[in-house]
Amino acid sequence: MPHLHLRTPASWAQALVPHRSELLVEQAQLEKKAAAGALAFLFRYPEERAFLRPLSALAREELSHFELALELLERRGIAQRKLRPAPYAERLVALIRGEEPARLLDQLLVSAVIEARSAERMHVLAQAMADVDAELAAFWAGLVASEARHQALYLELARGRFGAAETDARLAQVLAHEAELLMRSAGLPRLHDGPPLSGAPCA
Repeated sequence: MPHLHLRTPASWAQALVPHRSELLVEQAQLEKKAAAGALAFLFRYPEERAFLRPLSALAREELSHFELALELLERRGIAQRKLRPAPYAERLVALIRGEEPARLLDQLLVSAVIEARSAERMHVLAQAMADVDAELAAFWAGLVASEARHQALYLELARGRFGAAETDARLAQVLAHEAELLMRSAGLPRLHDGPPLSGAPCA
């Protein structure tokens, strides 16, 4: 896992427990977006042969997670609906440079950081839900390992394409920017939003 610059405290997850139905709706949407993001690399960079099979497999796994979320929504009688998105992803994507090949490196790193933060927050959510909603706690806990694998894949692809030194130098900048965003959260009940973080460093 990349060394996230801010740790998500248990209080963040506890504040979102009452919004777990909305979080589940959002989770289904996030899984679709993650699958689409992986496929976008395949369309934009067909010449990057090392990307093709790994990102195709990643997209399939994200869609399988979407289906898991759909099953939970249907079983609980929760309707799919459009939600106001958290500003997190849009603000993080704004860091991506416009010229190639820097654009490719930044896209891989932003994807890796989003997956890393998702894994961290799903773990914290699962712990907070354990005594409140065991089914949802198990759902989020079950996604943590795959999110961690996905971030590792994006970093592996970046290092394979650009080398460790360039990748890790830029990764440090992306992580610093990501930490700043979490201290300016909008307060929405979303996986990448919620109460702003206060600057507690990761252990």
